[in-house]
Amino acid sequence: MLVKQILQAKGNSAVITIKPGTSVREAADILAERRIGGLVVSSTGERAEGILSERDIVRSLAVRGPSCLSETIDQMMTHNPVCCSVQDSSDAVLARMTEGRFRHMPVVEEGKLVGIVTIGDVVKARLDELSMEKTALEGMIMGY
Repeated sequence: MLVKQILQAKGNSAVITIKPGTSVREAADILAERRIGGLVVSSTGERAEGILSERDIVRSLAVRGPSCLSETIDQMMTHNPVCCSVQDSSDAVLARMTEGRFRHMPVVEEGKLVGIVTIGDVVKARLDELSMEKTALEGMIMGY
């Protein structure tokens, strides 16, 4: 399955972005309000300059304490995040996420941000694919 198909299955492919210089507290509020685990950092909403995850915030809280909430996301975010294209396979994306130990990947097309996939999206797509293969194989065995 291609990333393009995963985005189509998600329906709403709008990416929630946040501007550099935003406070960590505001970012945490957005994550909680939207019930999401990561935000793409972008000055214009068109290019993925960074990514900030809930894990980034938790790690910073553990190291620096609650004072980090009043800082900006700029030092906490991952700069130049690993991205994928709409033509990448779910297997390739899953492998990159697993190897890099991250759960969110911006999707870009011709340098422009067009979506975001999570490890949950990719695993669900792969499970759906395996289920369809199983059904097809059962049909062939049973003579359907």
